[in-house]
Amino acid sequence: MSIINSKITNFKAQAYHNDEFKTVTQDDLKGKWSIFFFYPADFTFVCPTELGDMADKYDKLKGLGVEVYSVSTDTHFTHKAWHDTSDTIKKIKFPMLADPTGHLSRSFGVYIEEEGLAYRGTFLVNPEGQIKIAEIHDNGIGRNADELLRKVQAAQFVASHKGEVCPAKWQPGDATLKPGLNLVGKI
Repeated sequence: MSIINSKITNFKAQAYHNDEFKTVTQDDLKGKWSIFFFYPADFTFVCPTELGDMADKYDKLKGLGVEVYSVSTDTHFTHKAWHDTSDTIKKIKFPMLADPTGHLSRSFGVYIEEEGLAYRGTFLVNPEGQIKIAEIHDNGIGRNADELLRKVQAAQFVASHKGEVCPAKWQPGDATLKPGLNLVGKI
């Protein structure tokens, strides 16, 4: 069964955010767009490059009404220690969720049971709590926040423009498509 359009499951996670520890639950997502950005572990190699890239796009995402939640199976204490010691991670303004039991990672289908870590998974959740984008990478393959930003913009456009769809490489302001018989075999 596909995770697309499924509802996010109930969860409760500790987070490190803005020099504080706080609790985040599914209720914090209600009424807004959210990105869950899973990665294997703090103090690793590809992970800080991805999180730094996401930190560079965070203000643009916030401007679109999107909250970002990075998630690993580390504790919130480990997130703080990493934040305090890495110049790249110090740039992060979004909540860093702790998933030491793997509950959240399992619910998104990214948990690696034999390793106790998560695959690189990216999920966009709409304001109604439905997963609209799901992308999972093997852990040696880094992601690109520019492409994620474009996908978020496309998902938001489609959500607010019923009957229109965004073609490949669509950017805000580009033409969209209105599926119908008149387009069959014409594209």
